[in-house]
Amino acid sequence: MLFFYAGVVNAQSPWISLGKKPSTLGLEKGYLSLNAGAFNLKLVKSAQTVAGLQPKNVKDFDFVPSDSLKVRSSDGLYHLGDLNLKIREENSKDWTSYSTAAKRMPVKALAMGNKVLASADLAATLPASIPLQIIRSWEMSDGKLILKFSLRNKTAQNIEIGALGIPMIFDNILEGRTLEQTHAKNVFYDPYIGRDAGYLQVTRLSGHAPSLLVLPFGKTPFEAYNPLNDDRTPRGIAFEGFYEWMIYSKAYAENEWKNADQWNVPTSTSLKPNETRTFGLQFILSGTARDMEQKLIENKRPVAVSVPGYVLPRDVDAKLFIKYGSKIKSITAYPEKSMVIKAIGTTKNGWKSYAVNGITWGRSRLTILYEDGLEQTVNYKIIEPEANVIASYGNFLTTKQWFDQPHDHFKRSPSVITYDNEEQKQVVQDNRAWIAGLSDEGGAGSWLGAIMKQLVHPEKAEIDKLQKFIDTVMFGNIQLKNGAQKYGVKKSLFFYEPDSMPKNTYSNTINFKTWSAWPKKEADNLGRSYNYPHVAAAHWIMYRLARNYKDLVNQSTWKEHLIDAAETGMAMVNIAPYYAQFGQMEGTIFYLILTDLKNEGLTEEAAKLELEMKKRADHWKSLEYPFGSEMPWDSTGQEEVYVWSNYFGYNDKAKVTLDAILAYMPVIPHWAYNGNARRYWDFLYGGKLQRIERMIHHYGSALNAIPVLMDYRKNPTDFYLLRAGYGGLMGSISNITKDGFAPAAFHAYPSTLKNDGITGDYGSGFFGYAVNTSSYVLLHPEFGWLAFGGNLKKAKHIIDIKLTTAAKSSVYLAPIGLWISLDAGKIASVKYNSLTGEVKLNLEKADQYTPTAIIRIAQPAKISGVGTYEIKSVSTKERGASFVNLSPTGTTEVLIQK
Repeated sequence: MLFFYAGVVNAQSPWISLGKKPSTLGLEKGYLSLNAGAFNLKLVKSAQTVAGLQPKNVKDFDFVPSDSLKVRSSDGLYHLGDLNLKIREENSKDWTSYSTAAKRMPVKALAMGNKVLASADLAATLPASIPLQIIRSWEMSDGKLILKFSLRNKTAQNIEIGALGIPMIFDNILEGRTLEQTHAKNVFYDPYIGRDAGYLQVTRLSGHAPSLLVLPFGKTPFEAYNPLNDDRTPRGIAFEGFYEWMIYSKAYAENEWKNADQWNVPTSTSLKPNETRTFGLQFILSGTARDMEQKLIENKRPVAVSVPGYVLPRDVDAKLFIKYGSKIKSITAYPEKSMVIKAIGTTKNGWKSYAVNGITWGRSRLTILYEDGLEQTVNYKIIEPEANVIASYGNFLTTKQWFDQPHDHFKRSPSVITYDNEEQKQVVQDNRAWIAGLSDEGGAGSWLGAIMKQLVHPEKAEIDKLQKFIDTVMFGNIQLKNGAQKYGVKKSLFFYEPDSMPKNTYSNTINFKTWSAWPKKEADNLGRSYNYPHVAAAHWIMYRLARNYKDLVNQSTWKEHLIDAAETGMAMVNIAPYYAQFGQMEGTIFYLILTDLKNEGLTEEAAKLELEMKKRADHWKSLEYPFGSEMPWDSTGQEEVYVWSNYFGYNDKAKVTLDAILAYMPVIPHWAYNGNARRYWDFLYGGKLQRIERMIHHYGSALNAIPVLMDYRKNPTDFYLLRAGYGGLMGSISNITKDGFAPAAFHAYPSTLKNDGITGDYGSGFFGYAVNTSSYVLLHPEFGWLAFGGNLKKAKHIIDIKLTTAAKSSVYLAPIGLWISLDAGKIASVKYNSLTGEVKLNLEKADQYTPTAIIRIAQPAKISGVGTYEIKSVSTKERGASFVNLSPTGTTEVLIQK
């Protein structure tokens, strides 16, 4: 969040720290070029590891990092074809580690058979003490490329294999490349850690075909996903690091991972004297990410589809659909009784259907055992009903995180400040100035989340506190309220300047001698555009509360708040123009502000803001991949780029953006990865445990869900978009604890697998949830009537949906492309007549602050034969919305017809 690399991913050489050691991979002895079906396979002749894996159907592209082969040829650097293992004699306590990458020597090539492209005995590149003979071969089977390892016990003792990992080395090294080059050349990859049904999907950054599926060949379960932190390729914001496919992981679970609850039960296997066991992976060329499941079916692999996803509120009736050639023998949940699963039939094309309900809060794993012996796991996260989750979150923010110290030297009081849940205390000092400084994502995150919560579920007591924060700290201190640079936003209120502050101001237990402990001049800098959306969102929320509710805030101030929101957007482009050329995280706020300016008839202000936004969109239109950032590569600017490209009719650029999002936002049957937009460096800037690591549902999940679901509403037959977007939306609240603590993200490393310790930059993700939460109803051609964010019942042609979202403020009816949203009020249920197209809204009764429902309808999808809908029997129409007086004693029905 704090560096910029001006177009090139990294101007400095990424390989300096590797030193200039002579090659030990044996590159000087040449290569083997092999015809491998859909691929041109290139092996290092001396090592028989992969030097190139190029799909034949596209030029100048390689799935593996062949460009860096020479600088990555030293000992200890992994390549596709390597193997790691931990073994012991069966009666021994200690595990011994071995790796084919540790000390390279030329391997012994073996005779090739009819289907064998290359084969080698790996003894020379392993210690002589290893009790196993390991033969690796590259083969073709039914036209598919196969990597095989055969392990034979050479001794007279039983040998236990406690860890067996195959390094997955694909080209995710972004160093030294422009954004255009990375999108053309690089890949990201995502695991389905699902045991025998597991796979790895490798997608190009552009989102274009081809993609790659790595599947088990034979009995090769995907038990765990282990980071290869001993690989010395420098890691950072331009390189996430490599991982290995773990077939067995018991040895790690007993030691390095002993404090973590693993995704699957860690196992080992034993080899008897002279026994041989073979493991393998197959490499399948696929289309784009959305083609993966069809490719799995074609290759006779199990496919699971959960609706509404794998983050499951306890009050939601979910469904699970499974397709596989073998019959299901059993489905069990762990912990026992954490979920209830009931068979409900088979679809016309052979999908087994199950009703699924979450019972116990926390992680839950389904194990599906098939009659052919294949074992599949599906990991869910069971959460409280959404309304309860959001209420707990708001309460936690405005109590435990409420900072009320009137004599604070940095003028941060009162506010919602960063919180350390492990220490159970507020973070009032940190050597990253922004963490305790109420700005940047890592410092503004908590107060932003608290304010955005009021959009979902307004709470008078919370709003009263937040009003004080906005009036005394945010507007006037974080954001300038007067002067030539009015509306400028500071980088931090906290700073490190001991000579200008009273003695003992700073903790002596914190190392402030770092680049991130900013002096006051740097903290006061107004030039970081990414700080402006947070403040604009706060002004906008105050406008919404003042305009749409009674007595939550001073209703006469609505226009002032809306103008302040718009002026913050103008200040961003004028005061912080350099970074404003890029898409901003939460940049959707400016679109929402513009929409409300137009609704209010504030045409002059709307025209000014729209002009500035168009200048930015015109710049993005001129770029091949308009996703520049202060970071080398980023996954958050795409949100705003899509929104404005869509708004201004730049459909080609909107598509480029959406394709890129879908490349790093997978649909996978695992709550941690499903809809999880890739992010791997923000633990450094917004977390407590600071390291480069794939983050589980960092704020990118919900922010990227905004364009994905927006596009789905334009294309309601695209079920994949709904699944990806809803996975990101729900992923954003999956890590909130029972008492309401929301971490920066969840740690993916198998040694950790838990929430980060501090709140950090979580609030940006909650912004995405708050502005995008909705219920979706559709008729799927295979699965029938489905609801995301609601429980659905069907009686003849009447589809009755009870909303289960926290806000209950919007619903999308996919068969007619109708988007219904409320500025005020709540939808208890919706009845849709599939015969006549008639829609009946059942609105919850009035309360003290909400006497009137404010309803908007739109039809973003152009569906043939569907007419124009309108709301009947409204009390008033203004601002482009329909106002309906709510009953104080019961529900109110609203009719929507063509």
